[in-house]
Parts: sequence; structure tokens; C-alpha cells
Amino acid sequence: MLTTEVQPPLTQQRTRKHWLMVFIAMISLMVSNGMIFTGITAFDSSILAEFPEWSRADLKLRELITLILLGLLAPFIGIFIDRLGVRVLMIVGCLVLIPSYFAYGYVTNLLHIYIIHGFFALVMVSCGLNVGVILVSNWFVKNRGTAIGITIVGTSLGGALLAPLFGSWMAAGMDWRQGFQLASIIPTFLLLLAVFLVKSKPAEAGLVPYGYQQQANTETHDISQHGLSYVEALKTRSFWAITFIAMCTFYILMGLQANLVLHLQDIGFDIQAAAAGLSMLFIPALIGKFLFGLFADKFHGKKILYANLLLMFFGLLGLLFSSTATVLTAVVIIGFAWGGFYTLLQLNAVNNFGLKASGKILGTITVLDALGGGLGIYLTGLIFDIYGSYHHAFVIYVVLCAIALALISQVKKHV
Repeated sequence: MLTTEVQPPLTQQRTRKHWLMVFIAMISLMVSNGMIFTGITAFDSSILAEFPEWSRADLKLRELITLILLGLLAPFIGIFIDRLGVRVLMIVGCLVLIPSYFAYGYVTNLLHIYIIHGFFALVMVSCGLNVGVILVSNWFVKNRGTAIGITIVGTSLGGALLAPLFGSWMAAGMDWRQGFQLASIIPTFLLLLAVFLVKSKPAEAGLVPYGYQQQANTETHDISQHGLSYVEALKTRSFWAITFIAMCTFYILMGLQANLVLHLQDIGFDIQAAAAGLSMLFIPALIGKFLFGLFADKFHGKKILYANLLLMFFGLLGLLFSSTATVLTAVVIIGFAWGGFYTLLQLNAVNNFGLKASGKILGTITVLDALGGGLGIYLTGLIFDIYGSYHHAFVIYVVLCAIALALISQVKKHV
């Protein structure tokens, strides 16, 4: 059984190296999620205005394509990490994202967009959530919840920073095609970090995981071999509960974030205010991810999980009955609750099964949560096309949140 005492204490210099990996993982999620799923929505109204024959469902099919392909690739993430390492994957992700974003400025039909979003799936596999979580989990035993929480803050930073940035470009009169080409410069920063600073495991830097105490009968500091095998994890009820919770909640949040800018414009917000409104979902999520990651290191059990989803449930009810004056209040509540729950869900997936097969386990969970997220984006847009509003889509969000709440009772620790 692993303990969480530091013996001997890491030096300040060595400790900084551990937290540097957390910072890079956070930046990786900010760039990948922000550019592919959140910030990109600031361009949607301009794209639809140039191509009035496209429906919202036509446009939103792009994210479904990305997430389905991501789900198909995700089970192999463990193999990719073992053979290539996190550093190589991040480099590959950046080298795909930069030309793909630049090419977005030249699209003339939906097929072009769908092909580009197919390449985006490769980016998400290479420098998305699973890679970030596994990287920091390899570097931390003690304070792993805090480390994962800070890492996942990156998914919110993408929406909080890039959506308003791209929205301000549109409000200033920049053409959306020029916006995509200018934005293609952003991943260069992550590319440089990956090339010069990333180490997949502490051993590559001559270090041990933070908080790891070697036992007398062990000969290695590599905690990546601790936990259930992939087959053992698949046989547990907890695995499938976590997977379907992820599917339900990803349907809600991916559907909401991808359509929120358009929804806010529908009810009277201009493009800059609507893009800034998206940050009202992600800034509270950023805070929730950090705070609940910190709480997870101090409090155990499922009460925090219940509290997060219950808060999200009430936020979704508020969204369902909101007006122009109250919609952002509901968005803030949903964002804060989601941020905390998102961190705790990833932490449970690692802590409940261990790191031995974490790549395959997280990858398999991603198959269904990616499918859920993609369906959430596409079906939310399709429901708008059918009914002329998002009301029915928001009702579905409330129902799925209630299902996820009920499934928490089946989540248990196995290592």
C-alpha cells in the first residue's frame, strides 16, 4: 500500500519541478480544449452569417465528429503514452493544431470543416485531458487532488480567456477567417514548453513522485504500476457508474458551452457580451476545479460528489426558467458546480483503480463521455432547429443530471 509521507523531504528546487509539470499540463488543456471546444464558438455567429444555408445542427456536427473520433482513439492512449511518452504526444498535438487552425480560415464548405475537426480529435488525444491527468498523477502521490485540480483548471481557462479574446476580435471588425489564422499562433507557446521542459515521469529527471515513500520490499519509485489491471477494473460496478456519470454530465456541459454564445445572442446579447458570457461559465468552473481538488486532499467519501451535482442540478433548473436578467446567474452556478465535479470525477477514476492501467481506463471512460459530449453539442443544436429555442434541450440536461446523481451511490474505491 502506498503511503503519502515525504521521506526524505524533496528540496525546494525539486519540488518546483513537480509543480512545473502541473503548470504545463494546465496550459496544454487550456490550449487544446479552449481552441477546439470553447473559444472557437465565438466565431460561430460570423460563420453562420456567411453561410446562411447551414443550420446550427450542420455546424455543430463538427464537434460530434471530433468527439466520436476522440472516443475511438482514447482506448489506445495508454499504448501511445507507453511507447511515445507524454512529451512526444504534446509535440505531435501542437504540430497538428497549428496548421489545422490556420486552414480553418480557408474553408468553403461543411466537408472542409468536418475534415479539420477530424484532425482536432488527434490533437485532443495528444494533449488533452487524459494525457494531462496521467502526467500529473505520475508526478504526485501526496496532493494529487490539488495537482489534478490545478491541471483541469486549464479546460476552464480556455473558455474564460480565449472566447472573450476571439469575441473581441469579432466585435472590432476582424473577419472570422483572419481570426482563425491569427489564433493559430497560440499553440506555439505550448510546443516550446513540450520540447524543452516536459518529462513524462519523475525518473526521467532523476526524481521521485511528490509524497512517495518507498517501501522496504520495493525496488522502484515508479507508482505507475500500482492498482487494478484493465480487466479487473472493467469488472467493477464503480467503473461503469463513473463512465455513465461522465457520459451524462459531458452531454450537459459540452452541449451548453457549445451553444451558449448563440443562446445569449438569441436572447439579446451582442457578440462581445455573449462571448464574455461564456467566460461566466468557465471562470467559476476554474475556481471550482481548484477548490474541490484541494478539498479532495482533506476530505474523503462521496459527500462532495453529491454536493457538486446537486448544485449543478439547481443551476440547470435556474437555466431552464431564466430570463435575460437572470441567465448568467444560472450559468455561474452551473460552471462552479461542474468545475468541482469534473476534478473529483477524474480523481476518483485514478484513486479508485490506481495507475497500473490508468491510460486504458481513462481512455475507455472517454469513449462514452466523448460520445455523450458530442451528442450533447449536436442534439442541442438540432433541437433548436426543430423548436426554435433551447428549452427542450435544457429539460434534457436536468433529467441527465438527476440520473448522474443517482449513479454516485455505485462508485466505490478498489485500491
